[in-house]
Amino acid sequence: MRFPPLPALEALERPALGWENGAPHSQAFDDVYFSRQDGRAETEHVFLDTNRLPQRFAAWREARAFVIGETGFGTGLNMLCAWACFVRQAPPGARLHLISTEKYPLARASLARALGAWPELDAYAEALGRQWPNAVAGIHRLRLDERVTLDLHFGDAAERLRLLDGKVDAWFLDGFAPAQNPDMWQPELFAAMAARSRPGATFATFTCAGMVKRGLKAAGFEWKKVPGYGRKREMLAGHIDAPPVDTRRQATPWFTPPAARAAQSAIVVGAGIAGASTADALARRGVKVTVVEKAAPASGGSGNRQGALYVKLAADTNLQSRFYLAGLEHSRRWLEALDPGHTLWQPSGVLQLAPGSKEAARQRRFCAHHPLPEALVALRKPRDWRENVGEDTPAEQGLYYSQAGWVRPAALCHRLLARPGVTLKYGEAVALEQADSGWRVVLAGGQALEADQVVIASAHLANGFAQTEALPLQPVRGQVSEIPLPDGVASPAQVVCAKGYAPPALDGVLTVGASFVPNDTDSRLRAEDHAHNLDELKAMLPELYRALEDAGAALDPARMSGRTAIRAASPDKTPYAGPVPDADAWAADYAALAKDATRTFSAPGQHFPGLWISAAHGSRGLASAPLCAEIIASRLCDEPLPVEGPLADHLHPGRRLIRALERG
Repeated sequence: MRFPPLPALEALERPALGWENGAPHSQAFDDVYFSRQDGRAETEHVFLDTNRLPQRFAAWREARAFVIGETGFGTGLNMLCAWACFVRQAPPGARLHLISTEKYPLARASLARALGAWPELDAYAEALGRQWPNAVAGIHRLRLDERVTLDLHFGDAAERLRLLDGKVDAWFLDGFAPAQNPDMWQPELFAAMAARSRPGATFATFTCAGMVKRGLKAAGFEWKKVPGYGRKREMLAGHIDAPPVDTRRQATPWFTPPAARAAQSAIVVGAGIAGASTADALARRGVKVTVVEKAAPASGGSGNRQGALYVKLAADTNLQSRFYLAGLEHSRRWLEALDPGHTLWQPSGVLQLAPGSKEAARQRRFCAHHPLPEALVALRKPRDWRENVGEDTPAEQGLYYSQAGWVRPAALCHRLLARPGVTLKYGEAVALEQADSGWRVVLAGGQALEADQVVIASAHLANGFAQTEALPLQPVRGQVSEIPLPDGVASPAQVVCAKGYAPPALDGVLTVGASFVPNDTDSRLRAEDHAHNLDELKAMLPELYRALEDAGAALDPARMSGRTAIRAASPDKTPYAGPVPDADAWAADYAALAKDATRTFSAPGQHFPGLWISAAHGSRGLASAPLCAEIIASRLCDEPLPVEGPLADHLHPGRRLIRALERG
């Protein structure tokens, strides 16, 4: 058995609404989103009190987060009430993780209008509204506050729960009534709920319909009738003591995640964007983090003056494109929450030009295959970008990402490393040794540090340890060029990219880049690379280039300023994010793949306990590293993942070991 395939990458339909006494009414399902009498009191009775959440929150002492799963986010009232209850009842160190599915997401304005009925929830509703995602199928992680996370799973409820990688403590079985929405209340939904439940997980639902009782019973839940709310006499509540075994990785047992182990301390090797974002993610969860860096924070590819927050998506859907789109959206929300004043980044928009007919055709095919919201990506013509770019450009069209932009990566790394709970330690990590406490990181000179967990995030040096040497990494040299802008010459107001890229000028300096030279680790500036960057700028923005020439800008490649860094890439250009596999054990356990790639196995993949890696982010680390940090921190802290199971497997470092075995 495998994970089900991911659904089509497309915008989801907004619901048609009517409004009665301030309450939204679904015209498609002819049902209300919440009680017109007192929706909040109904929520607290049906879902919070029946699941005994006030008492469970007050008694929660686990290191991991308490997890609530919901079918039917609707207006978000249930989730906000659970959040408010958690704030009132839970001890200071506790954390809450909310998961909710929604097939027809409300527009932001409709969400605010509906929740406006409860002024006492205004602060919660405002935090939700600020991060409200685009209506695209997938998982959208929102950091509501320092202790509360919300994962919105947009799409069909049963399908989303089958793709969920995580376990739930309490269920809100909501949604429109079975008589109005029978497609949701199917056996597949209850089976998916059971498989994603922890032993002893509870549920509550407003309905007593026979199909619901039969479905819950068949899936393994015990149910009973309890008093309903208001005019509804009865409702259902219950629990599941022995959830079914998860069989979704039977066909790929090597991706079975290692058993969770307590994490009180961690060492992160590397202080670039991958390491700093991982340290931040772990520290937010209460893990004491030491970051080991041999030079200085952001001394590698994360140290450029500016970095573009952008992706290039495949015309035909594949897992890599799905990950990068999810990463782009995650980074945007993450940066907005971290830096709402935009001192570290600017959502200026990114224009991805099509410099030739082949790329133009690819872009048109992409838009035809993936009808995504215009707020996310849209096809544009020169007349649409003339004002922001400053010229028409030779390109006949481009893809415009209105919510993307540029970042000051070095400053971002310093901000992340300044989080309480993170300590920066200078030194070169030369060896990893398993110890009674977990791991010992040996530094050059003989000093050693110990922690429960270790995350390797040192770019092209990440496979320099005995435990990681089997993971293929390719160093890629990249050089950017810096051009002080003469008076009277204006840079684009948004990031423009084609074969190269040029963000808006920062502090009067235009950054242009970047060269791409695989298998080259020379960090010295090269005149030929400056010349390459200037050629790309001239091809991309010829009017700007002529204006620079006419104004006497410093365009001599032999004298230009800039910066060189060595990035790292995997053979398939997808990052590594996950537990480090024991390569020798995999080679022995799955050796038969060399003769028969369809061979099945029962042994789960062996990993080095407590050892993780985030690497191979290449030139798109700003769109990939923060989401990879959340994936690792979630797995390490026994939380639901922010990506679907197939995407987690796609990022697993062991995928290259299996590929090598299959090729013999």
